[in-house]
Amino acid sequence: MTITGRFDEERHTVRLVREFTTSIDDVWASIVDSERLSRWFGTWSGDPASGSISVTMNAEPETMSAASWTIRRCEPPHVLSVSITDDDGSWHLTAELTARDGRTVLALTQHEVAAEMLPDTGPGWEWYLDRLVAVVDGGSVPSLAEFEAVYAPMSREYAALARSAD
Repeated sequence: MTITGRFDEERHTVRLVREFTTSIDDVWASIVDSERLSRWFGTWSGDPASGSISVTMNAEPETMSAASWTIRRCEPPHVLSVSITDDDGSWHLTAELTARDGRTVLALTQHEVAAEMLPDTGPGWEWYLDRLVAVVDGGSVPSLAEFEAVYAPMSREYAALARSAD
């Protein structure tokens, strides 16, 4: 499998794009509705209107602690931008959805990414986004075993992408 992420060293961002064969509202619901989110990523609790929710990832091999997510921008069904603080540090993510000819394009950008983090960050997002596509469009959801066999080896390509940015 070839990586889909693109790194912008100047902006310190990594961006991955996926296309869906369904409506923008369907994809949006899969990233904001806790029950639908649970099918590929995790669950959330709290009141989004407060600007903060608690998210527990459920696809990881180990039990994860809930993490605080701050909602930075929410423009349904087009933009969701969040900041996350967890045991691994801080993250800033933006999901942008665009409807195109009965399809939906999702561009996920992780901001403030250091090049040396790409070998870990890139394969993880490839796996999660492929899980999202499988859940939304139907198909086999990539398992943890598939992560190890297919996605983890992508770290070499992401390391090369980071080196080429130097």
